Amino acid sequence: MIIDLPETTTETVNKKLVELRETGGAVTLGRVLTLVVSADSANSEAVIEAANEASREHPCRVIVVTRGGRDGESRLDAQIRVGGDAGASEVVVLRLSGELAGHESSVVVPFLLPDTPVVAWWPGDAPAVPSRDPLGQLAIRRITDATGTADPAATIKSRLDSYTAGDTDLAWSRTTPWRALLTSAMDQPPHEKLISATVSGLAEEPAIDLIAGWLASRIGGPVRRRVGIPTVDLERETGSVSLTRPQTGKTATLSRSGAPDALVSLARRETRDCLAEELRRLDPDEIYRAALAGLSRVIYE
Repeated sequence: MIIDLPETTTETVNKKLVELRETGGAVTLGRVLTLVVSADSANSEAVIEAANEASREHPCRVIVVTRGGRDGESRLDAQIRVGGDAGASEVVVLRLSGELAGHESSVVVPFLLPDTPVVAWWPGDAPAVPSRDPLGQLAIRRITDATGTADPAATIKSRLDSYTAGDTDLAWSRTTPWRALLTSAMDQPPHEKLISATVSGLAEEPAIDLIAGWLASRIGGPVRRRVGIPTVDLERETGSVSLTRPQTGKTATLSRSGAPDALVSLARRETRDCLAEELRRLDPDEIYRAALAGLSRVIYE
């Protein structure tokens, strides 16, 4: 069910939410968090779809804030989505125009669920320092996504300077299957330390940079970042491990010295899956921070 409330107020929207709970069975009981999304109008539907899918694992209230033009009178246009149009959540879309467009946090506060944590998500361009942004100050967890920015490589490298406990990036979540496979491969004999690594991929893919930063934070030898087919080559004293996947493929080849090659599932992760992973934890991600710090040791070729 989708209900449009043009030229409205936060009080009217909240009353409508209560009415829907009382008459239609839509409830907020069991909601585990509030997800606040600052999105562009152009991609808001894709963002809502990803949040809806993630909410099936983490029931929540989703508040999507978009900005209209700053000229003209202040205006709030709202939309409420419940039932099949909201996954396991209830979605409140708020479009702010005029002077109101500069006061996102003030408009959002009346819709925060009591006694539940708040997570902020910027699917596109994010504030330079998310923790100091008015929306970021409401949240205990702040999610950015360097992948869709104008300069993904520069953006992910800038995250360390702005890092505050609770920050994370969906580019980091996209590396999870890679890190899991590499860690599992290194747990096999001969159990030797890594002496060097080379990571290849698209120049504008921040997930590749983060894999390189993660490896640099864990080994003492050099870590090189190259442009090419997505590949991670790990060197040990008596052998090597290599994980390669075609850019648009769903299956990777895992090669180890002295063992036959193995084909493993390694499809690119969808935004909804990355978001769901980040919503599982509300504590600081120290490994992500270490990967950001490790970027300064990576050799770019």
